[in-house]
Amino acid sequence: MILARDLHVTFGRFTPLETKALRGVDLDVPMGQFVTVIGSNGAGKSTLLNALTGDAALDRGSVTIDDIDVTSWPAPRRARLVARVFQDPMAGTCEALSIEENLALAEARGRRRSLRPALDRSRRGRFAALLADLGLGLEGRLGDRMGLLSGGERQAVSLLMATLAGMKTLLLDEHTAALDPRTGQFVLDLTRRIVAEHHLTALMVTHSMRHALDVGDRTIMLHEGRIVLDVAGDERAGLDVLDLVGLFSRVRGEPLADDTLLGILAHSGLALGLVVLSFFETLRVDLLAYLFGDVLAVTRADLLWIYGGGALALAVLAAIWRPLLAITVHEDLA
Repeated sequence: MILARDLHVTFGRFTPLETKALRGVDLDVPMGQFVTVIGSNGAGKSTLLNALTGDAALDRGSVTIDDIDVTSWPAPRRARLVARVFQDPMAGTCEALSIEENLALAEARGRRRSLRPALDRSRRGRFAALLADLGLGLEGRLGDRMGLLSGGERQAVSLLMATLAGMKTLLLDEHTAALDPRTGQFVLDLTRRIVAEHHLTALMVTHSMRHALDVGDRTIMLHEGRIVLDVAGDERAGLDVLDLVGLFSRVRGEPLADDTLLGILAHSGLALGLVVLSFFETLRVDLLAYLFGDVLAVTRADLLWIYGGGALALAVLAAIWRPLLAITVHEDLA
């Protein structure tokens, strides 16, 4: 569980560049809850994670993890309670060490070190079994250097490493942002499974509004260092990306006006009409002339086709505008 009270963090204090990154954040995450965190650049998302791990110094406030007040603990001491996976696949692992050596280091995290060998036959067997469960074929590559893995493979191993030392709190800092869509979805599905199987308390920072709603049990939105939205349960289940875009716009004081939506639909309709017409061989030359400004080369019949096609497309859009707009509005506006 995570309990944060009145967190304040300021960067560059008493300088012209002073920035208040967190302004009195209160957050209570029960054990086993999976929370997604969204917000614009500079909203305080990563700073919130850094405040929990001890990597960002608090001006004031308190942090409790697993019923232990860790406010005065430095980051290395908190590491035995909190695991973290970063956006950069190269962070959080040592590329010069082998896969099995990275796993051994992760398993020993937060424990007293000794001069005993870090690896033996039983540990290698256990690591191979855990890697086999990922379905990536890494169980046969225990001796390969971490730097030889792809970004997706490395993030998958990082997630596995986060579970080895028995931490019950997992922080995910945009851990799929640097991956291609297919690999990112694999890592996201793996994240869901690991959090559920190990009953972890998780915070996942993301820029994707779709992921923010589809993953986890609860969504919070940060803006200018404050939590401005906190939804869960039925309220969250009833939201779609467009609702979240609207909420986000209102919070920023930039309402998504009706005429803006109409403009999107009108231009979409006209563009669709032009695309449809471009498939007709007899119209293609005149259409290109129209698009590039040679209006005299366009006949009335051409204009009728273009605007007629656009009107027909608009009629179709009018019936399905909401789901279509939810798809066409970029979900990474946060």
